Amino acid sequence: MKKELKDLAFHTMGIESAGVLAMLHRQSFPVEEVWDEQSFQSLLSIKGTESKVACVNSDPVGFVLFRTFGDETEILTIGVLPHYRRCGIGRALIRALFNKGKVILEVSFSNFSAIYMYKSLGFSIIGKRSNYYKDGSDAHVMYYGS
Repeated sequence: MKKELKDLAFHTMGIESAGVLAMLHRQSFPVEEVWDEQSFQSLLSIKGTESKVACVNSDPVGFVLFRTFGDETEILTIGVLPHYRRCGIGRALIRALFNKGKVILEVSFSNFSAIYMYKSLGFSIIGKRSNYYKDGSDAHVMYYGS
């Protein structure tokens, strides 16, 4: 059953949000994949890198970190807290990037639910990155746009 979300808001945030992003990442990913606050600070200090944070009742529940070059945006990482998954938050975060033009991302071969979501949003698999993750697993390269 789909959860009803009231008071859902999205905020564009910069380097000041590194602590919040690290907390969300830690709660959204397995321990071996977690990025720390310093990693987010470093990435957000790069020109063109931004984040959007989804909040319910002012509490952060999801995020997307992305980098834009011209008319192409790369999703660096995206996550939604487990309790708020399958509510449309991840979809909404990604759709918010569509107005920037083309969107590219990498996703684990084994992350079937994410691959399904990306395909349902109009992404296509355009390539493969071998040994992309720390554990040696591969990633699909997915692309949205013309």
